[in-house]
Amino acid sequence: MMPLSGNGVEPPKTRTRMPPKKRTIGWVCTTYFAEGLPFMIVRILSGVFFTQIGVKERYLGYLNFLGLPWNIKFLWAPLVDGWGTKRGWQVALQALLGALTAAVALLAHFAGGAAEPAHFFEAIAGVFVLMAIVAATNDIAIDGYYLEALPKREDQALYSGYRVLAYRMAMVFARSGLVAFAAWSVGTVTSGSVYDGWCLAFGVGAITLIGGAFLHSTLLPHSTIVHTQVESQFAKARRVFVEGFKTYIAQPQVLITLIFIVLYKMGDELLFSMVTPFMLRELRVSAEQYATIGGIVGALGTIVGAMWGGWLIQKMGLKKALWPLTIAMNANIWLYIWLSIAKPDPLTTKGLSVIALIHGIEQIAAGLGSAALLVFLLGTCSREYRATHYAIGSAIMSIPGTIVGGYGGVIVEGIGYTGLYLMAFVASLPGMLLIPFVPIREE
Repeated sequence: MMPLSGNGVEPPKTRTRMPPKKRTIGWVCTTYFAEGLPFMIVRILSGVFFTQIGVKERYLGYLNFLGLPWNIKFLWAPLVDGWGTKRGWQVALQALLGALTAAVALLAHFAGGAAEPAHFFEAIAGVFVLMAIVAATNDIAIDGYYLEALPKREDQALYSGYRVLAYRMAMVFARSGLVAFAAWSVGTVTSGSVYDGWCLAFGVGAITLIGGAFLHSTLLPHSTIVHTQVESQFAKARRVFVEGFKTYIAQPQVLITLIFIVLYKMGDELLFSMVTPFMLRELRVSAEQYATIGGIVGALGTIVGAMWGGWLIQKMGLKKALWPLTIAMNANIWLYIWLSIAKPDPLTTKGLSVIALIHGIEQIAAGLGSAALLVFLLGTCSREYRATHYAIGSAIMSIPGTIVGGYGGVIVEGIGYTGLYLMAFVASLPGMLLIPFVPIREE
C-alpha cells in the first residue's frame, strides 16, 4: 500500500529524476530553514518585540494563540495537495512571508516615531496573524514537496537529519542572531530606539525570506507529477480524512486516550506560555543575554532532551520509560517556581549561570516529555491511516495547550509568575494520574 503524506493524502505518483546528492542536501536544508524561520518570527520574535516595547502581560499571553494555524493546518492541506505544485506554493508563500515581515519592520519604525505608538500595535498583531496562517501553509507545501521529490522511504530517512539541522539553524538564527542584532542596533545604530532596532532586525528577516523565495525559484528541482483533476484530488483528500477520523475514534479505549493526549503536556505548555516575558521582565535578563540563553542553550537542550528521550524509549520500551520521562518533565516546573522566588541577578556571573542552567534543564525536560508523547501518538496510528491519525492526534494534543497558554498573561496579572508556575504543576498532575490506565502499544 502506498504511504500517506503528512497531510493524510496518498502522494501522487512521480516520475522524477533524482538530482545529485549535494544538490538534494542543498534544497532540503534551504527549504526547512525557510520553514523554521517564519515560525520563529511569529511565535518567538513577536513575543520578544512586544515585551521590549512594554505591552501588558495579558496581551503577551494572547500571542500564544498565534500557534493555532499550525495546530489545525491539516484542515486546509487538501487545498495545497489539489491545486498547483508544491514547488510553486513554496516560492509564492515564502515571497509573501518576506513581504509581511517587511510590513512588520515598517510598522515598527512608524510606531517608534508616533506620538501614540500603541495605535500601531493592533496593525502589527494583525500582520502576525496573517503571517501565522501563511507560514503554516508554507509548512504543508515544504513537507509535501519533500515527500514528492523523495518518494522512496530510504531517501526520506537519509535526508531527515538535514531537515532537523536546518530547522534548528533557523531557530538559532532567529532567537540568537536576530534578537542579538536588534539589541546591537539599539545600542549602536538607532540612537536607543527599540522600535528602530527591531525594524532593522525584522528587515533582515524579510530579506532572508525573500532571498530564499528567489533561490527556490531556481534551485528546487521540478517534479513531473501525474495529477488527476483538482476536484478528484479534493474528493480523495476528503474521503481519506473522513475515513481516517472515523477509524481513529473507533479505536478501543479512545476516550481515555484522547483525554491523556490533551492533558499530558498541559503543565509544560502553561510553563512555556510566558517564559520570554518572565526572563526579560521578571528576571531582568538583557536582550543580548536572552539571545544566548534562549537561542543557543535552549536549542541544545531541546536536541539533547529529544535524543535522550528517544534513546531511553528504545532501550526500555515506552511502558517502562513513560513514568521517568514524565516525572522529569513535570518536576522541572519546581525549578521555575524557585527561580520566580529567588530571582538571581543576571548582572552577576553566578546569577546568569543559574538562569541559563535552569532554562537548559527545562528544555531538556521538555524534550524528554515530547519524545514520550510522540511515540505514544505514533502508537495510536493505524498502518493504513498513519499520517491522518497522527495529524488528528497532534492537533488534539496541541490545541488545548495553545488555548490555555493564551491566558497565561491574564494569570500572571492576577497571581504573578510564582502562581502561574504553581498552577502549571497542578495542571500536570491529571496527565500523570492517567498513565496507569492508558493503552500503550510497544510496537
